[in-house]
Amino acid sequence: MCWAARMMLGTFSISLVLVHTAAAAGCEFGPFPYRATGIVCRMTKPAALLLNQETAQVIQAAFRNAKFPNITGERSMRFLGRVAYGLSNIQVNDLSIERSEVELKEDDAIHISIKNMTALFKGTLTYGYAGAWFLQLFHAVDFEIESSIDLQLAIDLMCLKDQVAPDASDCYLAFHKLTLHLQGDKQPGWLKQLFTDFISFTLKLVLKREVCKEINAVAQTLTNFILDLAANFVRDKDIVVDISLASDPVIKANYIESHHKGLVLYNNSSVLRDSAFSPALLTESRMLYFWLSEHTLSSLAAAAFLDGRLVLNLAGEKLQELFETEDSEMQQKAVQRIFQGTSYNDSVAKVWSLTQPQISLQPEGTVVRSLVAVEVRILRAGEEPLVALYMEKEITVTIQATYVEKKLILQPVDSSVEIKMFQCTADPSGEEPSIQSFLQNMILVAGIPEVTSSIGSALTSLMNSKGLDLFDIINPEIITRKGYVIAQLDFGFPSHLLLNFLEKSL
Repeated sequence: MCWAARMMLGTFSISLVLVHTAAAAGCEFGPFPYRATGIVCRMTKPAALLLNQETAQVIQAAFRNAKFPNITGERSMRFLGRVAYGLSNIQVNDLSIERSEVELKEDDAIHISIKNMTALFKGTLTYGYAGAWFLQLFHAVDFEIESSIDLQLAIDLMCLKDQVAPDASDCYLAFHKLTLHLQGDKQPGWLKQLFTDFISFTLKLVLKREVCKEINAVAQTLTNFILDLAANFVRDKDIVVDISLASDPVIKANYIESHHKGLVLYNNSSVLRDSAFSPALLTESRMLYFWLSEHTLSSLAAAAFLDGRLVLNLAGEKLQELFETEDSEMQQKAVQRIFQGTSYNDSVAKVWSLTQPQISLQPEGTVVRSLVAVEVRILRAGEEPLVALYMEKEITVTIQATYVEKKLILQPVDSSVEIKMFQCTADPSGEEPSIQSFLQNMILVAGIPEVTSSIGSALTSLMNSKGLDLFDIINPEIITRKGYVIAQLDFGFPSHLLLNFLEKSL
């Protein structure tokens, strides 16, 4: 499972799918900073640098979508009288960015510096003047404005109702060049000089105001877009993970870290437990970290059980693979007795959990304990299915998880089975040890791997339905420790999110 995150303006907001982060303004937390923490996300400086490479697209979108108002003014000139002017239909073309830099200011904000940004503004200039002899003349000409700009942004991350609200109002534009051309004339003239002197100062103020306002609006819109994605990612029907902020986030020079409740809500009920998180548990060598508490995973397993999801049906080839893992005389006799000569295609096996699985995270892996039932039914034409086998067994299995080629692999490394109840039509008395011995061995050798493989496939399908397979995840590691698990990875920029946002939202 992957959780959303909050970052900086524009492209940095894209990482909401990866990391939640926010400032402490507007939210109240208890005196113990990590007590309610079930999930932690840490994004390091290399990830911020990677995301910053895509900042240009968001800044370009902000410029393109800025609604520049008409600019009007007038001035009295010797010999010419009063000169009035107006600039209208202002649009931005051919915007390019030479370079963009990002810096994490410890306990402060995320600073983005964009150098040598060039843009061509186009529009219509209307002007008129009344001379000393009351001669009135009005003209309208097309204009182009060549500009070279530096843009400085300090993104403050505020907390509002336990959610992030980025504030990009600390925005500054420095103009290195602002050159006006009238009707494509590139040569200086008195008219161009006159209006350049008139409007350059006003134009700078308008551009700064509107561009910065649009950048802030894009940051808010993009944040809402990613929040919707994140909310969808951690919800599946009646099971929801609460990823609202649990404590104040942290901005360090080398990483951003945020802490989330990680409560699993099933039918709107949940239980809070104290957290074992400490910042020292995470390093800075990878781009992205997720820390998950044992309680969060246990709650997910409990919700899946209550929702009736821990059920597996096997038939046909799958059933044959399960019961014919070994070619021995004991296996052949046991299968013949259980299925009474019926084809695997006319039989079905059902495996399900009778009790909520107990999850314990240990250095060896994830230890799962549960009471599990197995039932084999023989399908008979025109008759009720015959229950050929029913058994209950207490299973303890240690599982190690890996994520390889966009698939979650769950590998059992240690298992034990204790049969609690056994009923078989071929052995009503339950005194034939060969059948039970065969089933015990079959469960250890084939049954448990089949169940864990099916769970891994189901989780992979669920995560991919939320878009995880669209991410370029590099060398992921899943590390279990006593009471918690860490997923750490590098990643390629999820450009599909940015393109989706730009296409649909702007």
